[in-house]
Amino acid sequence: MSVTAVGAFTDEQLELRKTVRALLAKHADPAAVRKAAESERGYDAALWELLCQQVGVAALAIPEEFGGIGATAVETHVVFEELGRTLAPTPMLGSVVLAAQAILASGDTDACERLLPGIAEGTSVAALCWTGAEGSWDTDNVGVTAQGDVLTGSSHFVLDGSYADVLVVAAAVDGVVALFEVDPAQDAVTRRRVPTMDPTRTLAVVEFAGATGRLLTSDGAAALERVREIACVALSAEQVGAAEQALANTVEYSKSRVQFGRPIGSFQALKHRMADLYFLVETARSASYAAVASLAEASESAASDAAVAKVYCSEALQSVTGDSIQLHGGIAITWEHDAQLFFKRAHGSAQLFGQPRAYLTSMKSAAGLTA
Repeated sequence: MSVTAVGAFTDEQLELRKTVRALLAKHADPAAVRKAAESERGYDAALWELLCQQVGVAALAIPEEFGGIGATAVETHVVFEELGRTLAPTPMLGSVVLAAQAILASGDTDACERLLPGIAEGTSVAALCWTGAEGSWDTDNVGVTAQGDVLTGSSHFVLDGSYADVLVVAAAVDGVVALFEVDPAQDAVTRRRVPTMDPTRTLAVVEFAGATGRLLTSDGAAALERVREIACVALSAEQVGAAEQALANTVEYSKSRVQFGRPIGSFQALKHRMADLYFLVETARSASYAAVASLAEASESAASDAAVAKVYCSEALQSVTGDSIQLHGGIAITWEHDAQLFFKRAHGSAQLFGQPRAYLTSMKSAAGLTA
């Protein structure tokens, strides 16, 4: 199944969207999202089980020979867009996209056969330990080193790292990045969940003090490049969903908030402002859909389209949520209001997999531009 850049989804994809949206509407309302974010693991295990067992979201991007459904990137894209609407915290991005795709990209058939079926079922959660303390997300700059199969160092900003039962670790071996499978139950592995700007996104620091790993691939840089491309596209879908919902919440509020005897949404200046935000959401959607279409079709422009989606969708969500705060007024900065959660998701997500300016610099360099 495929999708065009303008969003011509198939009937099956539309039904998938409808099913996921209905399930999240029932089990991931704002109160449930807050409760899940404050829990020990940072997500609702019961909701994750429903998504995996009833819909099969974790199995979509995993090949059939490894226990998955073997769908295209488009189906996963649909799921992420719906997850973005609710900000529902799940292991979808950390386990299914980052870790599972890293295992696949390693080309290690034995690891795929052992690890991917559990991830596809949702009974196992994996985490990719990639970046160092500086959070660069470079493919040749990691926080862990390896001597043979012994790993030392620390990985930061690890999605789902505090509770994952499988760790895929990027480690430098004689200056070259490789990927290792590491059992987190070892005494030489310590993990801690860290405070984050976005309470709906669980991040951890994972430390290795002579932990034993199993080599997955000695060409970790190539695997991580592939993973980053897939992750940026998936993240853009989540950002589009969040931006659309944040705008919808703002429009609804403007219809009910009365000032000078009339709803504030009736003032021309605010109409124009929200029209501009609508344009941002729709152009971000176009960039995201173009990127997933390129990814699904293995287009030559897939990497550049993913970078464009990363930059544009990050900036669009930040703009929409920033204006949402202003248009709601003082109530939006209170803990009780959901606008601040969307704002925090926007700024937290923009830093994942590299800041937008890093992609702009890379794209300019590739195009032969210096400014």
